[in-house]
Amino acid sequence: MSLWTHSEAEAATLGAASAPFAVDGLSIDTRTLRPGDLFVALTGGNRDGHAFVQAAFDAQAAAALVTHRPEGVTGALLTVAHTQRALEDLARAARARSNAKVIAVTGSAGKTTTKEIMRLALNALGRTHASAASYNNHWGVPLSLAGLPREAEYGVFEVGMNHFGELRNLVGFVRPHVAMVTTVAPAHLEFFGNAESIADAKSEIFEGLLPGGAALIPADNEHSARLIARAAQAHVGRICTFGETGEARLLSIAPDAAGMRVKADILGTAVDCLVGAPGAHIASNVVGVLAAVALMDGDVLNAAAALKDFSALKGRGARFDAGAIHVIDESYNANPASMAAALALLGTAKGRKIAVLGSMLEMGEGADAHHAGLIEPITANGVDLVFAVGPEMAALWREVPGALRGAHAQTARELLPALENQLRPGDTVLVKGSNGAKMSVVIEALKARKGEAS
Repeated sequence: MSLWTHSEAEAATLGAASAPFAVDGLSIDTRTLRPGDLFVALTGGNRDGHAFVQAAFDAQAAAALVTHRPEGVTGALLTVAHTQRALEDLARAARARSNAKVIAVTGSAGKTTTKEIMRLALNALGRTHASAASYNNHWGVPLSLAGLPREAEYGVFEVGMNHFGELRNLVGFVRPHVAMVTTVAPAHLEFFGNAESIADAKSEIFEGLLPGGAALIPADNEHSARLIARAAQAHVGRICTFGETGEARLLSIAPDAAGMRVKADILGTAVDCLVGAPGAHIASNVVGVLAAVALMDGDVLNAAAALKDFSALKGRGARFDAGAIHVIDESYNANPASMAAALALLGTAKGRKIAVLGSMLEMGEGADAHHAGLIEPITANGVDLVFAVGPEMAALWREVPGALRGAHAQTARELLPALENQLRPGDTVLVKGSNGAKMSVVIEALKARKGEAS
């Protein structure tokens, strides 16, 4: 069954199709477009998607969503007044026609990993559609939602924000049955000023819940009471907490050769399951995911059994061996909470523990204090050697004792020679930092040690 026919898309967008078409998916990027997709020519910044319409047809797009016919293009077009608005129209129409149970996930850290855990758990129960990659912004959410198959039984959508009002708008498209906040922590402080404001912004996700819907709130977070109060203000029908002290409660974590074994009480159901990647932060979010399953009357035990197949994502805890060096790739993003969680994971490693940490960006006036504060999880987790990247990391570097000092450089590339010189067989290396710190340069250099650069 096609995702969209030309007549359905015309009705949703008030557009005009130049020829009949049926599409199986949507894309805004010709590099990842699949045959049969609808190419959406978004315009913004320095990029105009109309310049890539012919490339989309060359890649076997079934049709393109445009505001005008680009010169020389002959494929089927759906012409609309504004492509972003039309994408949002398709998202609303997809949600309106769907009978799927829908979950929205947000948080200062762990959104994408939790979304993928949720996808895996729910796939064991029925056909599940979820956001691709980290598509959680003003175009990513409607793009993911517009791709919701009409026959899907579950939909999982990641929603993000760095300003007030953004989540309120995005969750208005999603209209979830369950809204989950993974955690609240200092992130984007440049735009919010304090963590209480971040909690308030995250709580906007509860405003889009369907009547009778449920809010999932991290019980062990210092802002849980504020989130609960905001959910109550939004007249949420069911407020549920998860974590070590929540209604859905994590009982224990034990290391396993395949990841970790998690025991939990999920709203009265005893769970003992294998999760294919380690980490206390992952275990906590597993409990939240299984609580979401329970709140939707799903089979918690079957969902939990599926988690043995979970593996950490690239840039978010994925592991690989570079010769005799073991690497934990946390290079995608960073804030104080996710740094602490990653350092705790490093602390469980055998052999020397080496932390390669890049700047945490958008931290506002308290940036120096937040960077310097990383010395606490560094020392608490027995890190043997610290390498730091970026000007913001100077605040941490001043706190690092001489015996733990590897090197500090302004860029990841400048750091590489000093890091390579210090690596020894049996070391475990954690690489983490904000995207802007370009810590992926370190990851690619380490992969190159065994010829796996990509």
